[in-house]
Order: sequence, then structure tokens, then C-alpha cells
Amino acid sequence: MALYRFRVTFEDYDDVTREIDIKSTQTFEDLHRAIHQSTGYNCEYPSSFYISNDQWIKGEEITFMPNQRRIDRGVALMDKVKLSNRIDDPHQKFYYTFNFDRPFDFHVELLKIILDENPGTTYPAVIKSTGEAPKQFGNVFNPTILPPASEDFDFLNEMEFSEEDTEEGFSEVSETDDLEVHDEPIEAADEEEDEFGGEFSDNEGFDEEGPAHHGDDY
Repeated sequence: MALYRFRVTFEDYDDVTREIDIKSTQTFEDLHRAIHQSTGYNCEYPSSFYISNDQWIKGEEITFMPNQRRIDRGVALMDKVKLSNRIDDPHQKFYYTFNFDRPFDFHVELLKIILDENPGTTYPAVIKSTGEAPKQFGNVFNPTILPPASEDFDFLNEMEFSEEDTEEGFSEVSETDDLEVHDEPIEAADEEEDEFGGEFSDNEGFDEEGPAHHGDDY
């Protein structure tokens, strides 16, 4: 019975590789589990292999733990598909995505076909391991949230006011309030004008005591 030897490489960590021998009659689920036996990951997460060309362009999908959308599309299941049924190239490539929620992407390439099994070996078997796999959930990026770079002073946030505080401490000024505020100053201005209006009234008759009147004193 023939064996397939695959090289498995993290797409973003190309210095981490695994080589796995697996029987041609075994399934894509067997390969899926063998990959994570070699990485130390919990493999019970939705994942998919995609038949690929030399440029790693995704083709037919073969999935594990499919969601309803994939079920409705009739995507092939890993445990139902033998490797030999999807290999027609001596260097067949598969693009593999593990755990769609927090994904790792892999390049899986067929290195060679071995005609004889090694007696006493249980397949799939990891025959070569290079580099340490990143932590399973270590690829989640949680940046520190910094305040916006603005010179504007945010009064409410700076003074730590809540919305309730603003409702209690501040009231909306209506047009009526504006009128009430300005009523008194306007009246006061009128009173001042009346107070001095008599003293400097245009009706004082300055013409009668004008320059001609003072000229008579001389």
C-alpha cells in the first residue's frame, strides 16, 4: 500500500515545518489530526483543506466540523474523503486553514509517494519536526487602546462626569431662558438712560446760553 509524505508549513512561520507519512487510503481528517499531533494543538475546531495550484490558490474545499452554510453548500467532509481521491499530481498542494475563529493557515505539499510501508509503524506518522509551533491562541492581537491624538480638551471625560452627572448638573438653556436673563439688564439700561436723560436733554436750550450770551459779559 502506498504512503504519501507531506511537508506541512505554517504560512506565517515558514521556519516551522513538519513532515508526515500517511497511507493513501486514509482520510483528510486523519491528516488534519496528524498535523495537530505534531503542533500540540487541540484539533477539535472547524477547519478546511482546499485543493490548490502551485500559487496556493484555493479550489475545492474539504471541511471538518462544518457550519450550516457549508452544509447547505454540500461541502465535502474530511472523514468521508480519502487522500487518494484528491491527488492527481506528484507534488499535489493543499491550502489548509485551521480554526476559522482564530485561524492558522498552512501550506501542505506532497513531497513523494512511498510504495512500501515501514513495518511496525502506525500511520499517520510524524517523521520530521523543525521549529516550535506558536501558541494555539497566541495569534490574537489585542492592541492597547490609546486616546485620540487631538488637542481638544474633553471636559466631561477629563472631569470624569457620567451622563447622569451631566443631566443633573447642567440644564439646557431655552430661548425663554435667554429672554429672562436679558430682561433685567435691558431695563437697567433704560433706567440709566432716563436718569441722565434729563440732565443732558436736547431740550435744555443751549442756543439761549450759547457763545453770544457769554460774549455779552465781555
